[in-house]
This record gives sequence, C-alpha cells and structure tokens, in this order.
Amino acid sequence: MSRLAKKPIPIPAGVATEFRDGVFGVKGPKGELKRSIPRNLALEISGSEITIRPVSEGRRGRIFSGTYASHVKNMLDGVSKGFEKKLEIEGVGFRAELKGSSLSLNVGLSHPVVVPPRAGISFKVEKNAITVSGADKEAVGDEAARIRRVREPEPYKGTGIRYAGEVIRRKSGKKVVASAV
Repeated sequence: MSRLAKKPIPIPAGVATEFRDGVFGVKGPKGELKRSIPRNLALEISGSEITIRPVSEGRRGRIFSGTYASHVKNMLDGVSKGFEKKLEIEGVGFRAELKGSSLSLNVGLSHPVVVPPRAGISFKVEKNAITVSGADKEAVGDEAARIRRVREPEPYKGTGIRYAGEVIRRKSGKKVVASAV
C-alpha cells in the first residue's frame, strides 16, 4: 500500500465532505468538487479525518490507493485555499486583457485569440502576467496549458507564453561564416 494512503487525511475547518454511491464530494468556501472513487477502494470519513484503503489485497487496490489519496487531498485543499498558476508573456507587442470573463491574447498572430474560461476557473491579468485560479487543481493546470499552447515559448528569441519561473533553453542562431576570397 502507498505511504500516502497509509496516513489519514485531515479535513480543514469549514469544509463539508460526503461519500455516497461511490462518489466523494467536498464543499467549501472556494467551491464544490465531486470525484468518483473506484469500487476496489474504501473511503472512510471519521470525525475530521479521511482514510483510504484497498478493499482487497489485489494489485489494483494498492496501486490506486495512493493516487486517490492525493486526489482527495487536492480536492480538500482546492475548496479551502484554491489553486493558481501564473503565466508570463514575453515579446514586443504581446499582451493579454480581460474581456468580460474571457481572456483575449494578442501574441503576434494575425488575430487576437479569445480563451473562454471553464466553469470554476477565473483569470486575472497584470501587465505581462496572467493568473489562472480555481478550486480544481487539474482544471487549473489544463487551462494554463491551454493558454500556453496559444504561443509556446520559442528557443531563439525567447518570446511566447511561459509558466512563471520556467527556464527556456536558448539556442544560438545561424552562424555567419566569412568566406575566404
């Protein structure tokens, strides 16, 4: 069994949890999330702790116990604190702006790219930085990756959209060789 799944997961204050018909749900100040739990795992809510253990000693139960313990912990953190990913835009004339709740990106293409948010996701723009935030960790990461895919950072000039703190390995351009005449 996974080391993660052996430890009980504490439930933060102000978060309500329920497990019914194989679906685990949490509700907190930042939102509400639900996830189905496989039949080969038993999820027990006791007081202010959640424990996950395999129903049988089969391999699949042991494999999934740590994965779903991590999912449950992320759900609890998401509805209590929330998650956010920061992206940076670099390039001459590259900019982002909010139009309603959608994000409009002008990143050197012939037209502005409008990215509508998924349910539960919000955008914030400050100068050349975009912040994607929400309660669901997977949805926040997917939305940030979708924005980054609009104009991925290129290795020659370093322009494009990148994650905050991401290091782009730069390549040298073509070498100019003087011909001997």
